[in-house]
Amino acid sequence: MAAAASALPAPAFCRPSGDAERPPSHLAALILARGGSKGIPLKNIKLLAGVPLIGWVLRAALDSGVFQSVWVSTDHDEIEKVAKQFGAQVHRRSSEVSKDSSTSMDAIVEFLQYHDEVDVIGNIQATSPCLHPTDLIRVAKMIQEDGFDSVFSVVRRHQFRWSEIKKGVCDVTVPQNLNPAKRPRRQDWDGELYENGSFYFAKRALIEKGYLQGGKMAYYEMRAEHSVDIDVDIDWPIAEQRVLRYGYFGKETLKEVKLLVCTIDGCLTTGHIYVSEDAKEIVSYDVRDAVGINLLQKRGVEVRMISERKCSAKMLSAVTLDCVMEVSVTDKLQLVEKWRKEMGLCWKEVAYLGNEESDVECLKKAGMSAVPADGCPAAQKATSYICKCNGGRGAIREFAEHIFLLMEKVNSAGKKPRC
Repeated sequence: MAAAASALPAPAFCRPSGDAERPPSHLAALILARGGSKGIPLKNIKLLAGVPLIGWVLRAALDSGVFQSVWVSTDHDEIEKVAKQFGAQVHRRSSEVSKDSSTSMDAIVEFLQYHDEVDVIGNIQATSPCLHPTDLIRVAKMIQEDGFDSVFSVVRRHQFRWSEIKKGVCDVTVPQNLNPAKRPRRQDWDGELYENGSFYFAKRALIEKGYLQGGKMAYYEMRAEHSVDIDVDIDWPIAEQRVLRYGYFGKETLKEVKLLVCTIDGCLTTGHIYVSEDAKEIVSYDVRDAVGINLLQKRGVEVRMISERKCSAKMLSAVTLDCVMEVSVTDKLQLVEKWRKEMGLCWKEVAYLGNEESDVECLKKAGMSAVPADGCPAAQKATSYICKCNGGRGAIREFAEHIFLLMEKVNSAGKKPRC
């Protein structure tokens, strides 16, 4: 194993390059995210496990701390908006390099024409959501300290290859990388290295010659479980499960959730209020959400509800969820802080589901947070998970399932919550 657990040993196949150069002063991450997609419309910002697809690699790039700048090259307004929400800068690419026939190299070269300060490009694929900062840190060192001109990612596969026989040709297939009479066991065979497309790092001088791979070259071997390519070998539901298990969730270590705080209006309910002829308010909630709350409680998670409105006690008593409910809340953060201290919890053990600007500070502080699909933009920007369901339409149940998956991740790592 290499120095950290997220990568395997990465030997380099090299060929002579020019004179040794000074360590480059500006390493830029560049994620190419064109708006057009023949498969899934706007795939680059489609939610994957509650996070826009491009957000997973942007989080890894920014948290690695090795880039002097992190950029998204796009031709689409919505992608630009998401990129900026995650803290990236945006290069608006021209129509000339936004065609179906345009190559990645076309877009990279155009970017460099506008950015003379950049010495090295780290071209990161938006469709590789299990990328971790430790991979990027090691590759940056290979470029800046070990003197490589280009480094690209690979994954080891144990697959036997056979020659292809064209249709209509009377011929027999032959083995390409094995002796059928002596088929090796997996543990006795090193396998082969394949490019996985997760990233390509290259110095500016090499790119200006028309290459992303060249000069003094090296490969970087990624762990198989981190090598997820949605473009090629995996569909969305499977990718979500892989990301929840192997993805990078940020610098902070996940903790086991002990308290879920949920806003009533717009999360438990749709936010709609029906008024009867005798001026009585009527609200509805989804039975799926009630089941989600019950499942959380059975697993030892305290669930509490809050509302800014002065809901009637009679109405709340009709909502038989066996939860503490606090109404007429003017400062949600202050109340949750009070509950947290009373229970002896740190913020990492608190989950929060909100949908309005008044929820933003709680969403930012909570160890796990979520917003229904129809939550306000400010709340969505502050959260780590955007539900597929709307408020009052299954968002609580969905968030409960997300919490269970992440708690399994905590337990499987053998970590106990510490603050």
